[in-house]
Amino acid sequence: MKVQYLFAMFILLNSCITSEEKNTLTIDNGHPVAIAPQPQLGLKEANALAELPIHCIQTEYPNKLNQTIGSDVDLQSPEALHPAFYGCFDWHSAVHGHWSLVSLLKQFPDLDKAEQIKTMLLENMSSENIKTEVAYFYGRYNTSYERTYGWAWLLKLAEELHTWDDPTARILESNLQPLTDLIVNKYLEFLPKLFYPIRVGEHPNTAFGLSFAYDYAETLNHTQLKQLIEDRAKHWYMDDTNCPLEWEPSGFDFLSPCLEEAALMKRVLPTEAFKGWISDFMPSLSDPEFTLEVGVVSDRSDGKLVHLDGVNFSRAWSLNEIARDLPEYAHLNNIANRHMNYSFPNLVGDSYEGGHWLGSFAIYALNSIDRD
Repeated sequence: MKVQYLFAMFILLNSCITSEEKNTLTIDNGHPVAIAPQPQLGLKEANALAELPIHCIQTEYPNKLNQTIGSDVDLQSPEALHPAFYGCFDWHSAVHGHWSLVSLLKQFPDLDKAEQIKTMLLENMSSENIKTEVAYFYGRYNTSYERTYGWAWLLKLAEELHTWDDPTARILESNLQPLTDLIVNKYLEFLPKLFYPIRVGEHPNTAFGLSFAYDYAETLNHTQLKQLIEDRAKHWYMDDTNCPLEWEPSGFDFLSPCLEEAALMKRVLPTEAFKGWISDFMPSLSDPEFTLEVGVVSDRSDGKLVHLDGVNFSRAWSLNEIARDLPEYAHLNNIANRHMNYSFPNLVGDSYEGGHWLGSFAIYALNSIDRD
């Protein structure tokens, strides 16, 4: 039965993706460029993608707690420590697994398992469970827990709930609010103390953490957080030039330091200022012949090596953000599609090392496509 399910999911996720890119476009210099099919997100694909978080948000083991042990009191089960976000291998993956289900329900209220999903969300994100999650951050050794990757996904979940017009969303948003407020305050306290941005391609990446927090602040009109992010982003990144994209990706990257920074600056700068900045920061992006090879995964049962599927999805959402409303960068959408098309087939039948988190990256990348 499981094999039949995985095969069906494979067919659905690949229904609009071809391995051969037969169509081409011709750019100004007469050189042909292969057109990558645009990935689709319809009800069938949404049902398939929903199965990934459904099968992990209430799966407690295996689990990576990432905690500092202060005493025997801290030696508790994942569900006891994190009753809301104990599944999907680690806390941040559990958070964005919940975000995935909210995002899909918001877009496709007729999901096959809509009622089951709502029940799971309400069970996990009860007011009592969220109070326990809040209390964890006040532990002596937990003040920097999940900084800033998990923080960013928590605010993305809060933003998604806020914009979901459904009675269930109002309950969940209210239940989550104490943790949302806590994370906002953590950003407000931490960012002024961070003298230098963190430019790695994994969880601590500052640009990624600020992009999602900025989206939350803009959507909910949190002017203090929004202004702080704008100020810090300009302070850290405004004078950056010639980002070495050719150094990417590193062996374990699931984020692109260069492209995440560019996507953040696209958010915080006025259009003309961004055009000037990006021409200095990544001058090659404006070339219609610009190419970027996908991240290649050699072993998807290795929890680190499978990160390269993630880098393909995160590159895609960054490229789409950079190109949005800038016709001179429209060719980047094609590169984004090629990256997504490479990694979509790997969601199906993947080991838990990738399956517990990659669906969220795929959904966010799909949501970044401008389909107008």
